[in-house]
Amino acid sequence: MTATVGREPRREGALPGGAEVEAAPGYGRHLLTMWGLEPTVRHLNHGGFGATPLSVLEEQRSWQRRMEANPPRFFMSELPHLLRVAAAEVASFLGTEPDRLAFVDNATSGASAVLRSLDFGTDDEILTTDHVYNALRNAIRYLASRTGAVLREVAVPLPVRDAGEIVEAIEAGLTQRTRLIVVDHVTSGSATIFPVEAIAALGRERGIPVLIDGAHAPGLVDLDIEAIGADWYVGNCHKWLCAPKGAGFVAVSRAPAAAIHPLAISHAYGQGFTAEFDKTGTRDASAWLAIPAAIRFHAQLGGARLRQRNRALAATIAGSISQMTGMPATCSPALAPAMAALRLPGNLPATREASARVHDMLYDRYGFETAITTAGGALHLRISVQAYNEAGDFEGLAEAALAAGWTAA
Repeated sequence: MTATVGREPRREGALPGGAEVEAAPGYGRHLLTMWGLEPTVRHLNHGGFGATPLSVLEEQRSWQRRMEANPPRFFMSELPHLLRVAAAEVASFLGTEPDRLAFVDNATSGASAVLRSLDFGTDDEILTTDHVYNALRNAIRYLASRTGAVLREVAVPLPVRDAGEIVEAIEAGLTQRTRLIVVDHVTSGSATIFPVEAIAALGRERGIPVLIDGAHAPGLVDLDIEAIGADWYVGNCHKWLCAPKGAGFVAVSRAPAAAIHPLAISHAYGQGFTAEFDKTGTRDASAWLAIPAAIRFHAQLGGARLRQRNRALAATIAGSISQMTGMPATCSPALAPAMAALRLPGNLPATREASARVHDMLYDRYGFETAITTAGGALHLRISVQAYNEAGDFEGLAEAALAAGWTAA
């Protein structure tokens, strides 16, 4: 890392409302130079699509140059070994074993691979919550339309006060027809950490397999897939871990409820889990091969210290905005990651059009790049805190959100 600050504490900047917060040394806006982000924009939506550091992009390009130097040799002789080398590093970071981890484009494609590998009959139920990511909801809807299975969503009302409420809601929704439980590790719309270890334990107790969508988790929360104990865990490395786009994974338990296969069945069919996923056809694997570089970058930024700092700053910012505006947060601080979602005023309809209006107003008028999400039937302002953010990035956001919420209504 070339962009650093001294060991002495500095002021993070002004919070919404004028208060100041002490900075964690080494973090803040000066780190923007490590990414290719526009310096004139206040980037408060790292949780949306991530942002890949320049050094990790260069690592990806080096793999692409190696691939194109001799494509036949690369794909036939080198890539199978390289993928397993990368898988070993990634598995160690995620808390699983290399032979239980395979690469996919993103969490949604990993979840779809699991869903499409399972057998469902008419009236079998797939249980999730009303916090489920919409792409995953649609994947389940498609499966249900093909098999006659039923998508069952249980409500977890906002604000979520403690983890027990989530487990109780899921347990109450189980029936004799439940064949699969699907939950997010960190929800997108409500920015809430779900107690996935307890949910996986509930599934084992009832004999129901569990699929965890960990799209946001790597690099955002402390992650140990083995300890969670779900049958399948899928995730993204391009978000908080800052790997290139297209770097997702699927991990299976030691004894998954059923074997899974990639969406593209190819030459390695029948040769086992990792072989089938490693060889699905000709594609650019450079994003996968660059994940270890992203892990090293994350470690250079502090690893667990970075995650703790980001989470603490997000909680402080969210509390300040909520106090100033009366916009309630979706969950208690104990369940909040380095993201926070606050309900917008104005009784805006929870539609894509209304969301786009608020987003564009915050961006065009004030220079805030934010996420406007849907949770509990309402629109929410979702903010993210990454290493390059500091409190000053959020100055004026409370007033702008109030104005946008009422003006766009």
